Amino acid sequence: MGELKSWSFYRALIAEFIATLLFLYVTVATVIGHKKQTGPCDGVGLLGIAWAFGGFAYFITNLVVLGLFFFFSGGHINPAVTFGLFLARKVSLVRAVGYMIAQCLGAICGVGFVKAFMKTPYNTLGGGANTVAPGYSKGTALGAEIIGTFVLVYTVFSATDPKRSARDSHIPVSVPLKVDKV
Repeated sequence: MGELKSWSFYRALIAEFIATLLFLYVTVATVIGHKKQTGPCDGVGLLGIAWAFGGFAYFITNLVVLGLFFFFSGGHINPAVTFGLFLARKVSLVRAVGYMIAQCLGAICGVGFVKAFMKTPYNTLGGGANTVAPGYSKGTALGAEIIGTFVLVYTVFSATDPKRSARDSHIPVSVPLKVDKV
């Protein structure tokens, strides 16, 4: 409970809020830009979405957002990562709950900015939300989300493992990047 009296705790919450806001703003705006296109050359396309999530997530997020916010909060950006780190006893309950609240509020505000700046496309194109593709069940989609979340959390654990040797420390970050681009 001593964390609640510490400025560094609140600075970390602000960092998580801003990092999540930036991530959601860029990625959701890109998805809406893709859904908005009417022809093959008048929008970002699927490659644009791949670059928004792959490029933004790995290059901009890792180099800029995580680089800026890592020192304040650890740069979790995702409640699943925070929850996993809590289960591994790498963050306290107070910090985990605070981070998850800040991340959810950051996500809401990031998407809120997209809606404010792109109101008509946001409303007409479903807000950039995922849908289950024809031929797949909701259970299959849920399974894919669970596996994807596991891979994300596993990658974070692998990348931050203090027992990992310097020789192979790049693998947890570079392998998903290569897989993402395939």
